[in-house]
Amino acid sequence: MTRSIAVEDVPGLLKPGTTMYVPGLSGESLPLYAALKQSPQCAAGVRFTGVHFPGINRSDYLGLHPQARQRAYFMQPNLRPGLADGRAELLPLDYPGIYRDFARRDDIDIMVAQVTPPDADGVCSFGPSMDFIPAVWPRARLKIAHVNPRFPRTRGSFSVKLADFDLAYEADAEILPFASPAADDSIRRLAANVASLVRDGDTVQFGIGKIQSGILEALSGLRRLRVFSGMVSPPLLPLIDGGAIQGAGAVQAGVALGDAAFYERMAKDPSFHFMPVSESHDLRRVASIPNFCAINSAVEVDLFGQVNSDRVGGKLVAGVGGFPPYAIGARLSPGGRSVVALPAATDDGKVSRIAVTLDKNSLTSLGKHDADYVVTEHGVASLGGLSIHARAQALIAVAAPQFREALAQEWSGIVKRL
Repeated sequence: MTRSIAVEDVPGLLKPGTTMYVPGLSGESLPLYAALKQSPQCAAGVRFTGVHFPGINRSDYLGLHPQARQRAYFMQPNLRPGLADGRAELLPLDYPGIYRDFARRDDIDIMVAQVTPPDADGVCSFGPSMDFIPAVWPRARLKIAHVNPRFPRTRGSFSVKLADFDLAYEADAEILPFASPAADDSIRRLAANVASLVRDGDTVQFGIGKIQSGILEALSGLRRLRVFSGMVSPPLLPLIDGGAIQGAGAVQAGVALGDAAFYERMAKDPSFHFMPVSESHDLRRVASIPNFCAINSAVEVDLFGQVNSDRVGGKLVAGVGGFPPYAIGARLSPGGRSVVALPAATDDGKVSRIAVTLDKNSLTSLGKHDADYVVTEHGVASLGGLSIHARAQALIAVAAPQFREALAQEWSGIVKRL
């Protein structure tokens, strides 16, 4: 039988040595973090874990107390001091690897999950954030529900009854807001080049950000599109409203991120279906979907086709996330394509993002053998079937014009040493 408590009482359940799962993205319980900030001494010796994204989840669980600890999967600015003094662990895993890590663990003492109020049958929905909950659910010793009246009841492949939780607190609270950045003219040119690779009837995958906003805008003239993706955000809505995407369950995702109006839409629109990472990022499932078009962004691509998506100037800025399984799965899909989209240069125009080779300040997120299409605002480099030299030439052709001669000269030197 579920026992009701106040959110202010949750920190009192913690003690040194406790491992607590706190969900991220739109599933984060903001009232819980506020309660922890009010009682920071309760975080002493506690290890927090969850999937929190830089620029989206801003709660600093490691900063609650000098003796707090955190097990993380994406780099965030607040983690850096903890990595230096040993209070933080950062696991270099992709999304399927993170899910497996949670599913195998036996040390999660307390988990918190944000849910809708129960329906007539006592069933709660996980709203716009299902991603890792099904992996953690059977492993957690104490399950706590944050029942939020604002949380949208969505259609999905996993739900539980309120009675299955040990404790529950009700808190009418804002769902984590996310403002989708708007595309500028340069990004729109890039997006138009990406859109040229997408066809009527494709199933598409994409992330969030201004590149993705521009790409979604550029797809408005297509029809019979479906979405199978880790995350979705408000720029997707014009495609539904304009008829490019139609039908119940046409948008399948693990998480939605947006504003209050977007979250309210989740409850009303049968287009959306939510699923855990074990489904949304299953490489085999992606590969089985015909004409799957994976669209992902990157920090840089070198002339061999190697992709760096998570390190800038030697600093980790995020993690690979779902990039590898989607890119590889798309290339295995009948008629599938994997597209890497990035501006040709940094915002100040001083550094080419088409690099000669990935150096000591970079990490390889996707190997050269997995390269398919690389797209910038200057064109499309189709790398399939090309020799090493031909693919380098194709990549130089989509680099920013001011860097092409230098790239060609450096490549000429590399060829002589191969």
